[in-house]
Amino acid sequence: MGDAGEGLVDSEARIQERQDEIERERAERGRTETRDPAAVRAAESLRLARAELERQLSATTNDRRRSQITQALAEIDRRSAALPSSE
Repeated sequence: MGDAGEGLVDSEARIQERQDEIERERAERGRTETRDPAAVRAAESLRLARAELERQLSATTNDRRRSQITQALAEIDRRSAALPSSE
């Protein structure tokens, strides 16, 4: 019966160590993630829009539509450059 108690104590110690490790990781992540959530959303939105426009550009044969898409891509690039940097 004594062996079972030791196993339980060891298990509890491992659980506590893991909880401490998770807490340290969260604290460390909290210090490194200082970007504005709105800026992160805007950057992700622009990235997705760019991907969709690139897909459309590769599928489009009409010259006027290709010109429109190219202009839209340039605007996305301009807006992306205007966002605060990731560092």
